[in-house]
Amino acid sequence: MADASREEQLLRSSPLLGGMDVASARALIERMSRQELTRGEVLFNEADEGAAMFIVVKGKVKLARTARDGRENLLGLLGVGDMLGELSVFDPGPRVSRAHAVEDTVVYELAKVDLDEWLAEHLAMSPHLLRALAQRIRRLSNSMADLVFSDVPGRVAKAILDLGHRFGRMERGHVTVRHGLTQEELAQLVGASRETVNKALADFASRGWIDVHIGAVDVYEPERLRARSR
Repeated sequence: MADASREEQLLRSSPLLGGMDVASARALIERMSRQELTRGEVLFNEADEGAAMFIVVKGKVKLARTARDGRENLLGLLGVGDMLGELSVFDPGPRVSRAHAVEDTVVYELAKVDLDEWLAEHLAMSPHLLRALAQRIRRLSNSMADLVFSDVPGRVAKAILDLGHRFGRMERGHVTVRHGLTQEELAQLVGASRETVNKALADFASRGWIDVHIGAVDVYEPERLRARSR
């Protein structure tokens, strides 16, 4: 019961349900189905017909896309409270990415048909859906701007801060970020080569701002990183 209550709280804090009144939010949650994924389990594949969205309430999910040469490119790392696949409930069609669990994960699925039925009964909640989509577009716009206007070290600094905000925990006076990414995946995340990203990480470490581990990073000087990310 306690876990169910906590999961409801996490769902209600997500971009989709955030700010809704309790009755409307619970009516929507009742239409969702809960799924447990084990580490490595695929939630959906590229080209799958998409007619549902998901909200993460436990664990992490990687979004990736296969390039023409067969290589897999990481598009994003999602955690608690994040949504994925939401565009398919407004514009159903083939998935453009693959999603799989990085660790044991729990997601709630909302099918398009259920959202449509709920929305017909709660038209006043339409602004919440528009806000959720606007937030996605804003994130994509910011990411594109970073690729155009920021150098690689700046993008790496910003990525570390973003991962720290979502997955970091205070330990022994500093923030430890257990992101679970390889350095190749981190490079894909910032749109740069592994060698260039490794050089930036080594530079930050030599300055005492961070300490890099396999699948994790300790952050000692977040303000320095924040200044470098601008």
